[in-house]
Amino acid sequence: MIKVAIIFHSRSGNVFKLAAAAAAAAEKAGAEPRLLKVGELPDPMVLDKEAYDSVGTATADVPVATLDDLLWADAIMIGSPVHFGLPAPQILNFIDHSGPVAIPGKLVDKAVTVFASGSAAHAGQQTTILALHNAVCHWGSLIVPNGSSVEILASEHNGSPYGTCSISRHLASEVHEDNLRAIEHQTQRLVEVATAYGIGLRQTESAIKYVGLEDLARKFPHLSMD
Repeated sequence: MIKVAIIFHSRSGNVFKLAAAAAAAAEKAGAEPRLLKVGELPDPMVLDKEAYDSVGTATADVPVATLDDLLWADAIMIGSPVHFGLPAPQILNFIDHSGPVAIPGKLVDKAVTVFASGSAAHAGQQTTILALHNAVCHWGSLIVPNGSSVEILASEHNGSPYGTCSISRHLASEVHEDNLRAIEHQTQRLVEVATAYGIGLRQTESAIKYVGLEDLARKFPHLSMD
């Protein structure tokens, strides 16, 4: 069974709604989902405090993502609101701390896909997704995009080949039904790619040798590799 880590940050509930839909879609596809939020920062930028507090209440029982969750997963979904055309600082903070598992090559066999939510049709959803693709390239993971060949992606509410993009119009939990159908497609595609890749890995032996944690500890003795 494919294990899917769905890692998100949500400011007004839209990304959380997409992430929850992705978890349901993963289970429907026969995978084991793990819904996870990233840790909060000491001084987050909040525009709508009421919505932010509401999301905090709704996600109170959602576990905080750890590096162990990245190691556990065969496939990873990352969801972020748009922050000045970039991923949310909370998401970037989590990515920034992934070095101890990313540098030794422990994420190279993961399939990864990204989704985002912004206030308007061109509010930076695609740049947010592509920015996270940069990090996925450093992980060495496989980027799984939506493509453009499925009918639901032609909806005026979707249209991104990079990953599902919702338009909130500054409203809380304002996710269109077409976005929910798009995230279901995105999740199913991720599970299929991870399944096929896993089958291939079991039939071959890699000749690639990745750097070990002990090598990193010798090179960077001031860093904690735990």
